[in-house]
Amino acid sequence: MKDKIFETLYEMTKKKYQKYFKKSIPWNIKPDELIGYDEQSLGFHYGNFILKNNFQMQPKLEDHDVFHVLTNIGTSVSEEIAMQYFLLGNGKKSLYLVLVILSGTAFYPTHYKRFYECYQKGKKAHRLYDLEYQKLLLQPISVLKQTLNIK
Repeated sequence: MKDKIFETLYEMTKKKYQKYFKKSIPWNIKPDELIGYDEQSLGFHYGNFILKNNFQMQPKLEDHDVFHVLTNIGTSVSEEIAMQYFLLGNGKKSLYLVLVILSGTAFYPTHYKRFYECYQKGKKAHRLYDLEYQKLLLQPISVLKQTLNIK
């Protein structure tokens, strides 16, 4: 039931967040094109992630799924909250992030240890939340993880 509430809230707020807060330009590429990239590239792994999870690329929100690819943090509701903890540890600050963390911590107190671990991983990683990932799609994912200190 908690998961359903969070998923509903996300769907209700996603379009407004995309329209009013995200200033980036939507990527003009499809997952089928990405899986044609070198198998070691970020683009290949990103395309694979989108197709494997049966997702649609969300205009202006593509970077968020790249974070999942780079950090290996999953996409369940509690893992999405863990991702926000990682990003907070990494230095990102936004109203949306704070709201997810506050509500997520209240709804999932038994996951707090995992949330804290992700926060610590985010602190250890180099700043990654504002990179232009579309320009990095051809780069080897292992090099990006090493460069960004993602463990």
